Parts: sequence; structure tokens; C-alpha cells
Amino acid sequence: MNVAERDFKYYIFDWDDNILHMPTRIHLEKRQPDGSWRPHSVSTAAFAVVRNDHENYRPPDGVWENAFVEFQDTAGESESRFLHDTRISLERVMAGESAPGPSFETLRETLREGRLFAIVTARGHESESLKKAVRLFIDVVLTDAEREEMMANLRGYRACFDGCTTFGTDEEELAYYLNLNRYHAVTNPSFKRWMAEATEGGASSGDAKPFAIRDFVEHVVKILSRTGAESLRRPISVGFSDDDAGNVRAVERYIQEELSRRFPGIKFCVYDTSDPAVPDGRKVTVSGQLDFGF
Repeated sequence: MNVAERDFKYYIFDWDDNILHMPTRIHLEKRQPDGSWRPHSVSTAAFAVVRNDHENYRPPDGVWENAFVEFQDTAGESESRFLHDTRISLERVMAGESAPGPSFETLRETLREGRLFAIVTARGHESESLKKAVRLFIDVVLTDAEREEMMANLRGYRACFDGCTTFGTDEEELAYYLNLNRYHAVTNPSFKRWMAEATEGGASSGDAKPFAIRDFVEHVVKILSRTGAESLRRPISVGFSDDDAGNVRAVERYIQEELSRRFPGIKFCVYDTSDPAVPDGRKVTVSGQLDFGF
């Protein structure tokens, strides 16, 4: 029942090179010294470095969709590529063979405490694939004691804020919690259609992550409003972490120009995790005044 006294702190995570360093490859062609082009696959981290070097790198056949075939779900596959690569990455991390991403432990803490979160990635997978990856993270990373703490916290939130006096099994309560969160792969066709309809075609690809972030903030406020106006008067913060400095700058501008004005009662924290020399990322805070008008 101690969750009733907690602050309202929520998180939005990019996945690749922020939570995990995934083995997923981007397929490019690289210019050779003789002027010819040869297939050349790169990691997401390497792509962040070379993606603007159009003189030496290009997508196969000039089609960017061909470069990102591993970043989509394929019909008929027994396990999505995202879940498969997450499994490999987690096994390597838990075996000490590779380092986790800079926000790995923050996601672990978020899950252990039972807080709401969103996964917002530039990938094109279905939301269900992202949710299954988070469930895998819980199964592989959390210790028995941490999982027990998580389940106590989840039931505590349901008791304190939903007024529940009876609960389901661990599996049922965990499914309820995971369904409360948001999973946005912003190049997924369904996501792009949804964004186009919501903005009447006025949004570009550069607006996708900000659109997903706004959706999560609106979702959180809606959930809190159901618990009563008093909840909305307590300190609320939303953190966003991403390893792409360009995305971070775009989100910072979006928060400053729109979200902080629309939701003045929320403190927004942006973490730039692009520099491996800064373990927890560079933090930028944008705060509003606690005034929701309720």
C-alpha cells in the first residue's frame, strides 16, 4: 500500500542502443574505390554515423524499405525478428558478453516499481511484438525477488487507485499492467495511418516520435483523471530517453513549444544517451506550473 504515497513518475524509452544493443542489421550498399557498389550491412549505431553520407552509402536498389527489412514483422514467422533479436541481446547481457544500453537499468526499475511507460522506436514492428519483448525482459532480467516486488506494486496501484479488493493471478495482473502501457513503432504502417488520420494528413515522418510521446502523455493524464482531481495536483514527471541526438533535439523543441504549454503541470525530462562517456545521458528538464484547471 506504500505506492499510494509515491510520486507519479513515468518513462518513454527508445529501444535500440538505449535499452539494448540489438544485432539487427541495416542493409546498405557501399561505394568501392573503383566506383562500384557492394552490399554492406551495418548496426543501428553505425548507421547513425553514416546515414547522411550519401556519397558512399545508399540503400539497395535506391529503396530505403529494402535497407530496413529486418525492422519489420514478416507474415508467417513463428517469432518476430524484434523478439528474436531481443532474446539474443538479453542472453548476451545476462551472460556478461555485452554491455546493456544506458537506459537498461531504468527500464528494469520502472518494471519493478510497476510504473507506466511507453516504448517509442523508429522500427516498423507491430505493437504486440514490442509488448512481447518487454515481457521477455521481465522474464529474463528480473530476479524472483524483483518480480515479487513488481507484483506487489501492481496490486498496490490497483488497490489504491482503482479501488480493487480482489485480484487475478500473477499472469492476469501482469497482462493487465502490460496492456496499460504504450508500444509505438513509428514506421509501422498502422501507426502511420493512425497519425495521418489524427492530423488530417498534416504530419510528416519527423513528427512521428513527438506524436507518439503526446499520445502517451494524454494516456497518463486520462488514467490519473479517473482516480480523481487530487491525483492531478500531485507532482507528475515524464522522462524520455533516446540515443539519437537528432531525435532528442526534436523532442526537446516539441516539449518546449507544445507539450509544456498544453500540460503545464508536468515536469518533462529528456535524456540524451548518445554519448557513451555519459553513463546516464545528458539530462534536460522542462517544467511547467501545476495548473490543470480541474
